[in-house]
Amino acid sequence: METVSQAPVTFTTSAIEELQRLYAQQAEGKFLRVGVKGGGCSGLSYVLEFDEKKENDELYVIEGISCVMEKSHGMYLFGMEINWDNGLNNRGFTFTNPNASKTCGCGTSFAV
Repeated sequence: METVSQAPVTFTTSAIEELQRLYAQQAEGKFLRVGVKGGGCSGLSYVLEFDEKKENDELYVIEGISCVMEKSHGMYLFGMEINWDNGLNNRGFTFTNPNASKTCGCGTSFAV
């Protein structure tokens, strides 16, 4: 697997910090998987988890974090920004996806 020069997604500083914290706690030796799966309120749900590399994955290094993404998912996620909110009313990763034609209220699923 080759490292692709430009990753289809970006992370905010707060997301990088939280991912580094999580990696140190539970994911040593794994890669951050960014992708989509069928389901959710609007048709597709985001995937953000630590996982092993698979045959159809492309490898990206984003701000020092080794990420894998199934090749076919790039068209759904190109240009997406992933943020970490740690406020009183909102806590968790949020996704700003310019490819989404609609999103659900929970912010974890979308349609294209």
